[in-house]
Amino acid sequence: MSEDEIIAVGGELLVPEDLYLTSGVHIGTQQKSADMKDFIYKVRQDGLYVLDVKKTDERIRAAASFLARYDPKRILVVSARQYGQRPAREFSKAVGAPAFAGRFVPGTMTNPVNDGFIEPEVLVVTDPAADKQALNEALNLGIPIVAMCDANNETRNVDLVIPTNNKGRRALACVYWILTRELLLARGDLKDPADFKREIEDFEAKL
Repeated sequence: MSEDEIIAVGGELLVPEDLYLTSGVHIGTQQKSADMKDFIYKVRQDGLYVLDVKKTDERIRAAASFLARYDPKRILVVSARQYGQRPAREFSKAVGAPAFAGRFVPGTMTNPVNDGFIEPEVLVVTDPAADKQALNEALNLGIPIVAMCDANNETRNVDLVIPTNNKGRRALACVYWILTRELLLARGDLKDPADFKREIEDFEAKL
């Protein structure tokens, strides 16, 4: 199934649109990259670029279907950003994937003598700019990269973009929470979305 076919399945959003909006998933930056223009819904009067949450929703769906094909132990999730660290850890615990939250140690994926050496088959990053070291190592290995990308991110090295505010505490909790639920559903670990007992708050970084 191609990414376009995955995206075409189902017209309804995974969660009520209000949840995306109240979580600030759509609030982009005041700069936009050429790479992200297709994911921009509009520009606000204050100059902030607003992301299209319908496209965010489509890409979470596509990412869950894609990640479900992998052994969770071979999925590495990374977040150098402070507000992404708890969501990344909660995602990792729920789906059984290793996480690197905080400073990424160079050589984690490329140097076998490194204490934390890991050989993932796919990388999930919270921000391609902040997680550049991990992204570069994944590029060296030739493994696919799923990335949460804000309006100002460059995406040329990303295989699957999830457009979202990747700086906001609540936005990151929301996107990781939905991605976790959808991945568990895609793997067959959950039969129904209502069976997912975790709350967004469980994924939210503490102030």
